[in-house]
Amino acid sequence: MSIKPVGGIEPPYYAVVFTSVRRDDPQGYAETAVRMNELVREVPGFLGYESAKTPGGLGISVGYFRDTDSIATWQRNLEHQQAQRRGRAEWYESYSVHVAKVERSYGFERG
Repeated sequence: MSIKPVGGIEPPYYAVVFTSVRRDDPQGYAETAVRMNELVREVPGFLGYESAKTPGGLGISVGYFRDTDSIATWQRNLEHQQAQRRGRAEWYESYSVHVAKVERSYGFERG
């Protein structure tokens, strides 16, 4: 598996930044995360995502979407809504969500 950032997306597009602090031993979290990854890929206009976690427990996931309609489709997904409710009830100490329109994007890759 190669680790690299999402790239090659022609602006404008949208980034949904989900920053979280998980509780200790979140039962069922990993399985649900895999399922959400499968589901979001089915959303028309979904462009990709990146995720990272610090050793201290702060997690950041960024989902990229073509437009706000794509984001709204993902928000309306019933399984996603159930996972959000479970996240608030069981998995997260805190989280924030930021939605931003990307107007410029560039990158670098060695080689």
